[in-house]
Formats: sequence, structure tokens, C-alpha cells
Amino acid sequence: MPSLRIASFNLENLDDRPDEQPSLADRIAVMRPQLVRLRADVLCLQEVNGQESEGAPRGLAALDALLADTEYAAFPRVSTLTQAGQPYDERNLVVLSRYPILASRQLKHDRAPAPEYRRVTARPPDDAAKMISWERPILHVTIDLPMALRLELINVHLKSKNPGDVPGQKVDTFTWRTSAGWAEGYFLSSMRRVGQALEVRIVVDELFDARPDALVCVCGDFNADADDVPVAAIRGDVEETGNSALAGRVLAPCERTIAEPARYSLLYHGRGEMIDHVLASRELLAFYRGAEVHNELLHDESVAFAGDVKFPESDHAPVVAEFEVPG
Repeated sequence: MPSLRIASFNLENLDDRPDEQPSLADRIAVMRPQLVRLRADVLCLQEVNGQESEGAPRGLAALDALLADTEYAAFPRVSTLTQAGQPYDERNLVVLSRYPILASRQLKHDRAPAPEYRRVTARPPDDAAKMISWERPILHVTIDLPMALRLELINVHLKSKNPGDVPGQKVDTFTWRTSAGWAEGYFLSSMRRVGQALEVRIVVDELFDARPDALVCVCGDFNADADDVPVAAIRGDVEETGNSALAGRVLAPCERTIAEPARYSLLYHGRGEMIDHVLASRELLAFYRGAEVHNELLHDESVAFAGDVKFPESDHAPVVAEFEVPG
């Protein structure tokens, strides 16, 4: 049976700016071997920035340069797009596939409208509720696998844990005026992250409504551990819903088969965190063979933050899940 390797990798603001250090060439020298090692058949990327070129629409030139001289350069691909039909300036989602991509769509507030919220610690006081929109859409693609199988793949990048803005509560970029202001900012970022997760779960349920035996995979940078609320909401475990009739709709974190000491995709203050995931439906798990997290050379993100040092590699480790499909 042919192998199907599904990989997710946050490229950490992949860009090509003249004044950027390290340079794109420095980053390619480190990151291209990481991509080659993945041997991915389906590659989900996050934080791919767009580049302007005179007389042409914005494109993904930095990604093109990274993928050059690899088999991924020839893969069909889709990315998130603005209403003008070009990639966003920053933090695009991209899916590349060895197999044909039959359809793609991006969703942002299509299933979960932006909630309204009135900030309580704003200075001066803010009496009007405002829309709390998440920053990024999700990217759903349908991939044509052998034996007439179809993979429903959702690439996500949920809101980071960085606190959201509260007017009048910041001294500067990194300094909060009050603990309560910081706490409200943290609440705002959590609201966005869980709101995105809700939209993902609604889309997943729609896929199962259309086909109960759907092969569903949700992967990407969740900015949350497998047991945190956003990931738990997307997983839909029976222990949480209390409804055994929904067992066929549960999504499982593939990294659970990795030994716990090696189960991390981010290092922060010396502590490993597993915030990048590949979640698979029960039907897809029938073909599951194993998972990998390529974290052997992962640097500590807190060191870069403390010294404003940028590393050529990403702060995230790639995650890959391997399946064997009939055909």
C-alpha cells in the first residue's frame, strides 16, 4: 500500500526583505533540508509571507525560493487569499499535495460570526461593544487519493497566546500598565483562539454530515496543547460531549503514539510544548502507521525573545503523520 505522509510546519514568518536578518538565503540553507527530510505527500505550512514585485500581484516568492530544487516545487498548491485574489502580506496558510487537489476554500466568520465584546479595563473607559475578529482564516482542501478515496484536510493557525490589545493599558510593546489590563488582553486572545476552534469544529461536523465515513484531517499550529480548550473543542471527544453516538466524529492527535519525552514542537524556557498537531478521524486512523516530531535541533524561543536574536530556523518543529492507503 502506498504511503501517505501528512506534515505540518510553521515556517515562522518566511519572508524576503532586503534588511532582514537572517537573510532568506540563510534560512533556506537550514530549512530546505528540514522539508526534504519530511518526505511529505501533503504539506501544510503556516506563516508564509507574501512579497511584492513591481507590476505584478503579490506572490509567494520566498516560498518558491525555499521549495526550489525539491520535489515540492512541482506539487499542486493552494494558499489563503485576500478578496483581491492574491496572498496576504503576512502569515498565509499553504497546502501542497503530491495528489490532485479537487477543491479548496477558506473560511473566516463564515460559520462563527465575530462576537461583540466591551473592554472593561480600557482607559479611557470604552462604553461600546466592538467586534472581536480572529486574524486568520482556515484553509480547507479536498485531495484525491488512490482507490477513489478523498481526504478532507483543514490547515489551521489559531491565534497566539500573546495578549490582545486593550486601549490605554500598554506602556510600550512589551510592558503592561496593570495586571488586570494584561489579564483582559489574555482573555481576548483566548476568545479569538477558541472562536476559531469553534468554526473549525462546525466545518468538521458538516463534513461528517455529508459523509459519516469521511477521511478528515485537521493540522497546523494550534497554539494550544492537545488537552487545552481549543484543541479539545476540535477533537470532540465522547468524554466531553457525553454522547456515544458522536464517537465516529472524534478526531485523535496522532502525536499520542510518540514517547512523551520527545512529544514537543516548541521549546519555551526549557519546557517542551506540543502546540502543532495532526488530528485524524477514526476512518483515517485505520491507515495510521506512526508520527514524528523533528525537534532534535529546536532552539528555545524564549532565548530569541530575551535577546531579540532571530534564528534562521523556525521556532517550531515539523510534525508528520504517516498512513498507508489502499491502491
